[in-house]
Amino acid sequence: MNLKDFKPRTIVEPFRIRSVEPIGFTTRQERKKALEAAGYNPFLLRAEDILIDLLTDSGTGAMSSSQWAAMLASDESYAGARSYFKFERAVREITGFTEVMPTHQGRAAEHILFHSVDGAGRVIPNNTHFDTTRAHVENCGAEARDLPSPEGRDPATPAPFKGDMDLAALNALIDEKGAENIPLIMLTVTNNSGGGQPVSMGNIRQVSQVAKKHGIPLFLDACRFAENCWFIKSREPGYKSRSIPEIALEMFSYADGCTMSAKKDGMANIGGFLAMNDAELASRCRSFEILMEGFPTYGGMAGYDMEAIALGLYEAMDERYLEYRVRSIEYLGEKLIAAGIPIIRPTGGHALYIDAGRMLPHIPWHQYPAWSLTNGLYLLGGVRGVEIGSVMFGLQPDGSEKAAALELVRLAFPRRVYTQSHVDYLAELLIELNEQRESLGGYSITRQANVLRHFTAVLEPV
Repeated sequence: MNLKDFKPRTIVEPFRIRSVEPIGFTTRQERKKALEAAGYNPFLLRAEDILIDLLTDSGTGAMSSSQWAAMLASDESYAGARSYFKFERAVREITGFTEVMPTHQGRAAEHILFHSVDGAGRVIPNNTHFDTTRAHVENCGAEARDLPSPEGRDPATPAPFKGDMDLAALNALIDEKGAENIPLIMLTVTNNSGGGQPVSMGNIRQVSQVAKKHGIPLFLDACRFAENCWFIKSREPGYKSRSIPEIALEMFSYADGCTMSAKKDGMANIGGFLAMNDAELASRCRSFEILMEGFPTYGGMAGYDMEAIALGLYEAMDERYLEYRVRSIEYLGEKLIAAGIPIIRPTGGHALYIDAGRMLPHIPWHQYPAWSLTNGLYLLGGVRGVEIGSVMFGLQPDGSEKAAALELVRLAFPRRVYTQSHVDYLAELLIELNEQRESLGGYSITRQANVLRHFTAVLEPV
């Protein structure tokens, strides 16, 4: 037989489903009551009332049969458990860092790191800080300075590495503040607040060169390291034939350490770590870890959590899985672009970002257009997303309000959870919501916390 190659258009999930969980089908009237009861804050909705939950990809994925099996064989000893050494070995092998500290999740690693570097009165630059990173930087008395690339400031124009840091701005900041007033440089891979956009290996290398020139440590926020490596492999010249583990090891080699939420590319439901090469800084971090998280060989995690992560870090680097994940989000983006819905282009690795500021120009920033779009998405079709706009980033440390750089709605896809039919439904819903966009109105905040207010704020329609 002389058959031609078959190249399907259908996205085939690289796994079989052996366990299922019911999801929340509700009526529009039920959703209206639920949204009112939640103070118009999607974070405060009950999960059982959600049809498709795209609030976050953090800890919401499905673990593999290999991970569940390893969890049953875990060692729950308080100190020196073999599960820790398995976890430590995996982190060292993938990152090359010698000092490994488990934490219960990524923000704990941030808390320990920023507490230990004496940031008070100083500046910590990042390509773009995410919400918890910014909060921990500011909580230690430092200024969180975002230095996105010029391409990253333009949602509509496609570019392969819009997550890059602006090198000219970084050099200018060092000249302005002095290297002694910058305790470390952070680089988020992929750039979550910037639309889930990847950072090129070239940019990572150049940022590292600047950091080394001035004696400033460079840390990666590495929670989506595997997705960033996939974009490097598929988009950056010279990396097509390299494996994801090889690319990851090179990427980490340019940094002095990393924070990690293993609830993302650790493929686990909880856990994280702080890793570095500086033994003296690691000693200070471990002292604080004992105070805040627990003994350094468990760091807030059960042994079974460490077992799941030790395998999950490798599963996240599987190329068939990464191709499927990135393609699923790209597929949704193509449908929305065809319908004229403004999104950040190109689509990212873990989420699709809708430009609510452009979609809802009739709602001013201080009435939170991205928040309005998020609530409209739930009310019309039972889907939960998250606002990345002026509710999340508008409240300043001095209590004043400032417009966020962009008004975005992030639809973050849990790993190995939803199928193409869910994505097709989501596209239908967004296209219909776009047709009714002029019916959406603004919101005002009636109650809020001083830090990370978006998690618990209560709002009302204007």
